[in-house]
Amino acid sequence: MDSPQHPQPGSTAALRDANSRRVLAALREAQRHRRGLSQAQLARETELAPATISAIVRSLAGSGLLDVTQGSGRRGARVRIGRGAGVVAGIDFGHSHVAVAVADLSGLILAQRKAPLAPEETSDERLTLASKLLDEALSHVTATRADLRRIGLGLPAPLAQGIVQSPGILPSWIGLDVAKAASDAFDVPVDAENDANLAAIAELRSKPDYPGQSLVFLKISSGLGSGIVLQGRLQRGVSGMAGELGHVSVDEAGPFCRCGNRGCLEAYVSVPHILGVLGDTLPGATFTEVIDQARSGNRAAARALEDAGQHLGRTLAMVVNLLDPGSIVIGGDLALAGELVLTPLRASLRRHCLAPVAKETQVVLATLGGDASLIGAVEVALDHLDVFEVLAP
Repeated sequence: MDSPQHPQPGSTAALRDANSRRVLAALREAQRHRRGLSQAQLARETELAPATISAIVRSLAGSGLLDVTQGSGRRGARVRIGRGAGVVAGIDFGHSHVAVAVADLSGLILAQRKAPLAPEETSDERLTLASKLLDEALSHVTATRADLRRIGLGLPAPLAQGIVQSPGILPSWIGLDVAKAASDAFDVPVDAENDANLAAIAELRSKPDYPGQSLVFLKISSGLGSGIVLQGRLQRGVSGMAGELGHVSVDEAGPFCRCGNRGCLEAYVSVPHILGVLGDTLPGATFTEVIDQARSGNRAAARALEDAGQHLGRTLAMVVNLLDPGSIVIGGDLALAGELVLTPLRASLRRHCLAPVAKETQVVLATLGGDASLIGAVEVALDHLDVFEVLAP
């Protein structure tokens, strides 16, 4: 572009830069919801003059950032963020899998790849596998590493100042500066984040009608991770480890948790715990089979899920009383149980929470399923990408 990367505040170039960003934000939001915009619609959405929109579109199209297709008249042409400025990627490391997605600069996912992980694999081996999947996804959309601008990466572990701190979760990653290690491996800037935080971001943006743009997201599978978004902003805390709800102690005499404490919430609501308490009643059952049994009238299976919901509701009452987030969103494998968990969770929340706050708090299932963290990784990469620096000569 012809404007400097960092124009002087208050200058004509700064105003042009700010207006261009408004246009890109409007286009990105429209494309996220599969809507196209004409120049006339862009003018209405951004509240910029049609002549200003025309000049911005002409400049950004000339830089390769926008694609313009013919419509009825010059300002009826359809405008969208194109592939000329490259792509971003998201990488989601689970306990037993890694998933990769490549997306355009509007956030539209163009290709995905997924592979299992062996428990003994090191962090270097896992990054190497992710790199292979990334190349496959790029090739599928006729892109190369040269087109890749930024990567968002999620891990199922707390990151304190970007460093994995919990040896009981990802022992081969302990003490690793994840963003730096991944940036070196992929030769592109990487933003690392806890996977539950990424899922919280993705869920919020996929459904813009969450009250106050706020929610507490819980990802409950082999463990319990949570992400907190208040008024559209992810809450990381001072060290970056805000939201570790799974390690709130609910019983000081309870079982040992992998974090080293006793009686953590995770130890009472995780899928392994539920399968463990049903080991004698339903030996060898999968979690899906436990849910099926509960729905078919098996009292032990139903009680195990009910207990998990009650524990969640009691602990979440403290969070709701403190933060008043408006929405509790349940994701991960436990979400497959649906109302078998949500009904006792809501009842427990009402019992232990201030009545006016409980009345205004909705408890719902996540909408994005297993892809939430991967989609959130793409969103974080886009949030940190300055396309004007990418396009600058």
